Amino acid sequence: MPRAKKNESDRKIFVLDTSVILYAHNSIMNFAEHDVVIPITVLEELDQFKKGNDSKNFEAREFIRLLDKLSKDKMIHKWTPLNGKTKGNFKVMMTTHDSTGKTDLQNANTIFGEEKNDHKILNAALDLKNSENGRKVILVSKDINLRLKAKSLDIQAEDYETGKIKNITELESTGKDILEGIDPDVINQLYDSHSIEAKKVLGTRKRKTNTYYILKSEKNSVLAYYNGEENTIERVDKKLAYHIKPKNAEQTFALHAITNPNIKLVSVQGVAGTGKTLLALAGALEQRRDYKQIFLARPIVPLSNKDIGYLPGDIKSKLNPYMEPLWDNLKFIQNQFKESDKEYQKITEMVNQEKLVIQPLAYIRGRSLSNIFFIVDEAQNLTPHEIKTIISRAGENTKIVFTGDVYQIDTPYLDSQSNGLSYLIDRVKEHPLYAHIKLEKGERSELANLANELL
Repeated sequence: MPRAKKNESDRKIFVLDTSVILYAHNSIMNFAEHDVVIPITVLEELDQFKKGNDSKNFEAREFIRLLDKLSKDKMIHKWTPLNGKTKGNFKVMMTTHDSTGKTDLQNANTIFGEEKNDHKILNAALDLKNSENGRKVILVSKDINLRLKAKSLDIQAEDYETGKIKNITELESTGKDILEGIDPDVINQLYDSHSIEAKKVLGTRKRKTNTYYILKSEKNSVLAYYNGEENTIERVDKKLAYHIKPKNAEQTFALHAITNPNIKLVSVQGVAGTGKTLLALAGALEQRRDYKQIFLARPIVPLSNKDIGYLPGDIKSKLNPYMEPLWDNLKFIQNQFKESDKEYQKITEMVNQEKLVIQPLAYIRGRSLSNIFFIVDEAQNLTPHEIKTIISRAGENTKIVFTGDVYQIDTPYLDSQSNGLSYLIDRVKEHPLYAHIKLEKGERSELANLANELL
């Protein structure tokens, strides 16, 4: 049966903030049969973002193109249909709050004591509430403070929910399981023959490709891994990677995934000090002969949300502070050896010959990644679109490792449910090319553990 069309008063009006469009340029298409309003202030802000190579610049350009395509030969200050019978309409709101001629209306600039773009967007929502009698007006923004200001003005406000992970706690158990009550003879078999049929261990349990297990019996235990291609359970041993030895079960699992040639995509989650970046880099160095280059990158998130142009010096001087944590991990691995050791000298040689490259992520974006071991640090500060873009650049014989902590977000418009790392873990889990490990125990020092646990 055809879908019944809602009455005009039942259809809501969603007012989109700039932050929503910079997060997802096609967000305008995701409000079902309801109408969408873009304040002219948002278009003015997008004009400032359209130049550049960052994800936000891409989103700004794509939205402007989408709006141009949707409007065709129509005037966009009037309601214009969105594509599809189940979609609503959109328009760009041209009028400002002051042009109504009414002096008894709330004015965000007056109430908050400052004229700024956020307040112009709030005024657009206030105008709609007064002009669209009987219809619910909702401001959609990824800016928490703007949503709070809206609610103080009696404007309903909400986050942009499309693509958000509904149950973040489900990601906690992804990639690892603890099975108790295993037959001791089965564990002995694993020690003797390295692998056994999966049904002897898992029985009727659901098989999850590239899942790691801690198998326990009353007498013994073993670390194991489910090989979906062979339908076997394989023993996982603690192995050195460029002289770095895993210190716990989760680190052992992570290093196994990082060095497994059949797993092309890995994510490693954990709080500071759990060894995410160190293990990824050590695993990459151990496999240096299998790849043309090792790339280690991280997104630049300036302090106080200011552009790095505010910092003194040339571009290299501006970027060095953001890259230092990556160099620290490399120096830690290098210092496991004496300066006269060939392993120490090999790292220096790789850096000098650009076989090992440490750069901001923006410098690598757009490049073709063939025969590369690519480590992306602090991946929780990426959007889902950025994660997708990076993976889509992978060519033949490329492996990508994302590391980060989904609860330690440094960018203002992402959270634990909407960041790219959470999105990746949720969407790609159980794929045969992918493995995920959560590191739980801090191994940096007892002092660092004290901070993580008690402060």
